[in-house]
Amino acid sequence: MVNTVLDFPGGKVVFSPEMRFLSESPSVYSQCYRVLDDTGQLISHSNFVPVSEEVAVKMYSNMVTLQTLDTIFYEAQRQGRISFYVTSIGEEAINIASAAALTSDDIVFPQYREPGVLLWRGFTLQEFANQCFGNKADYGKGRQMPIHYGSNKLNYFTVASTIATQIPHAVGAAYSLKMDKKDACAVTYFGDGGTSEGDFHAAMNFAAVTESPVIFICRNNGWAISTPTSDQFRSDGIAVRGQAYGVRSIRVDGNDALAMYSAVHSARHMAVNEHRPILIEAVTYRVGHHSTSDDSTKYRPANEIEWWRMARDPVTRFRKWIEINGWWGSEAESQLRSSIRSQLLHAIQIAERAEKPPVNDLFTDVYDNIPSNLREQEKLLKETINRHPKDYPADVPI
Repeated sequence: MVNTVLDFPGGKVVFSPEMRFLSESPSVYSQCYRVLDDTGQLISHSNFVPVSEEVAVKMYSNMVTLQTLDTIFYEAQRQGRISFYVTSIGEEAINIASAAALTSDDIVFPQYREPGVLLWRGFTLQEFANQCFGNKADYGKGRQMPIHYGSNKLNYFTVASTIATQIPHAVGAAYSLKMDKKDACAVTYFGDGGTSEGDFHAAMNFAAVTESPVIFICRNNGWAISTPTSDQFRSDGIAVRGQAYGVRSIRVDGNDALAMYSAVHSARHMAVNEHRPILIEAVTYRVGHHSTSDDSTKYRPANEIEWWRMARDPVTRFRKWIEINGWWGSEAESQLRSSIRSQLLHAIQIAERAEKPPVNDLFTDVYDNIPSNLREQEKLLKETINRHPKDYPADVPI
């Protein structure tokens, strides 16, 4: 009798006399989890994690704050007051709703479009302004690009521009949390472009094999700078890649704050209690330019951007839902937006006037004892500044 099953180290393999290749793509795409429709109405029979009035109002307030933050800092960059900025316009629900579903003990490894996670955890408008202006109060001491936020206190690792490098770091941290039996998980964010990097694939396999409590949140916003997803991959989005690596996965409407909150809340429970990685593909759209160095109208139609801005705005959709519940109104809306704008403009004025970090901070915080070659570089730099003072900023202490 011919054996029909092989006991392989990775599991049982069933033999078949039929030659059948796996299809390159499914005939039906994976479903996308959604709770609120475009008008903010609950979809009948929807399955979601309940949100209290207090949490819902805080979520909405933070989304509005993030919108205002982006608008004012973008304008500040265009005025030449800061050198660079990246907005989260169109992706506010992913930022805030995911943060609301986590705990402060969970460790975050961001990309560069998740300031809302920091905002939710308590990072102040003044701290945002200090970092963007690179003053003496900036935790990075002016050595990072604007928007490369970080906070040890808030368990938020410092942003790096290098694509996808944070993903395997998150898995390593999650494995450590598992070994230490901590009631927490690691969470990492990245864009669809990040899934084209080797780090993503190595991290997914690493997490699956070690059964580490890590949540991968992919912002599939359709564009990796100017490269559309159609030029990046032919698979059914991102979620199916998790299944290929043995990682439980879900596709979520990233513009639905209630769906995002529910998915991340459930993912965290599974990651921490079942010791397993979870992949969340959040389908959204980057309404803003990739950064202040980009003009996205050069590679995508302006009417497409405007449609997403008006018809699919996650902030407006969530506002309609809390209004339907009787938790919000026009008077509260007006007060909120006016207050946030005033606070932010005040924070910028303080940050802009604050003293810059001294030149010698360029050479600290890497070595315990600064080596002689760096001492020599520091000496030469100061001598050069003294010889050519007009070529260097006058407000940087020597």
